[in-house]
Amino acid sequence: MRCPYCGDPESKVIDSRDVGEGVRRRRQCLRCQARFTTYEQPQLRNLFVIKKDGRREEFNRDKILIGIRKACEKRPLPTGTIDKMVDDIEAELYRLGKTEVPSALIGDMVMERLHNLDHIAYIRFASVYREFADIATLKQVVDTLVDSRAKRPPAGQLPLLPEDEPKLLGRRQQRRKQDVQTTK
Repeated sequence: MRCPYCGDPESKVIDSRDVGEGVRRRRQCLRCQARFTTYEQPQLRNLFVIKKDGRREEFNRDKILIGIRKACEKRPLPTGTIDKMVDDIEAELYRLGKTEVPSALIGDMVMERLHNLDHIAYIRFASVYREFADIATLKQVVDTLVDSRAKRPPAGQLPLLPEDEPKLLGRRQQRRKQDVQTTK
């Protein structure tokens, strides 16, 4: 490691600490006595994505991050959720132990996580990822979501479509409706 001040290659490590997935080291130059910090992270092997048209491209987590952020724009999601999702996807891809993965696999991983996280973001991402040719195909996806709605929408998210009318009415409105029906 060369000293950033004098360029001398000789330095000694004063302090070393684990940070995240790497190591932070405080170093001191043996020539000019200046102190500086270095960060070391393990270099993961290269991962390539096989695109739909057969091209191979180096994996770029920023592309996933941008796509998910667009889908989740103006959605009530906790801070850091998207970054954690991308971290999880990236870690899972490296755990596969393959040097090449199809882009469809990455897209499916994103879709699965968005389905569990936010239905609107899921629909937004699906509409671009699946390249719907017409509104009927999009409607099928929405209908599938509505059918799987037996599970409640994620916490803090409004339902995709309004529930039955009596459930939407407040208690007072339900009582008034019952009173009107009994007086008839």
